[in-house]
Amino acid sequence: MTNIYKAIKDDHDEHRTLLDKIADTSGDSEERRQAWEEFYYDVKSHAAAEEETFYSTLISKTWGQDSARHSVHEHQQLDDLMEELNTMDMSSSGWLTKFKQLRHDYEHHIDEEEDEVFTRAREVVDSSREDEIGDRFLKRKEEERKLVDKKREDSLED
Repeated sequence: MTNIYKAIKDDHDEHRTLLDKIADTSGDSEERRQAWEEFYYDVKSHAAAEEETFYSTLISKTWGQDSARHSVHEHQQLDDLMEELNTMDMSSSGWLTKFKQLRHDYEHHIDEEEDEVFTRAREVVDSSREDEIGDRFLKRKEEERKLVDKKREDSLED
């Protein structure tokens, strides 16, 4: 059994580590490519699973609707930045500038989620459901990981 808050926080901690690793690389190196790919796929699957399991639970309360919408909107903005980075030359100064923007925005998002959203979510999510939602999150994240490329192809066709 996995507590939803711990599952999300563990992912965030891994994402922070990957952001540090990417920032410590330079140019179009193998190390940067590997760290970026791991970050990209994990964040994409994390966000989709989070929306489908955690945020869908929060919308049962009026304030939760606003909170969920805000976070989902931030997910979309972050997704757009990641897709933009995927099309850029990793050795360019433009890539690094865009990466710094993504890092700033993502760290703001996860800090806000852990501080404000988690606190308010505990008012909505019965503690007896935290493990069940956590398990659904992890299962959904695994399924979403397999869909990242397909979803990207579909969005490029639109």
